[in-house]
Amino acid sequence: MAKILLVDDDPDFVEVTKLILEKNGHQVITAASGEEGWKKAQEENPDLFLLDVMMETPDEGFQLAYKIRKDDKLKQKPIILLTAVGKVTGFKFDKEKDEDFLPVEEYIEKPVKPEDLLDKINKVLNK
Repeated sequence: MAKILLVDDDPDFVEVTKLILEKNGHQVITAASGEEGWKKAQEENPDLFLLDVMMETPDEGFQLAYKIRKDDKLKQKPIILLTAVGKVTGFKFDKEKDEDFLPVEEYIEKPVKPEDLLDKINKVLNK
């Protein structure tokens, strides 16, 4: 299965999500901030990124996504944003309208059902 880098500052969410992904055969690397996530992305070269948006700053996940897209080694890897930013800010991601502004494959609002997360992961990995 896939090597997934999960970047989120909520330890409970990370623990539960990691268990779900590992139970389904994925290898999971975790990071609690964008900076730590960037270091692990460089070291681990994951197959997929799961990024929270709001961490130390309100747009830290967006900034990490931009860095990934500018990196020659990582730019083709799929990115899924997992976030509650819509509930806090009212922002709604529209894949077609926002693709240039936010180059990610999927955007999922928290809380996310495990089966929905696994479906999205399979979808982006099988493209």
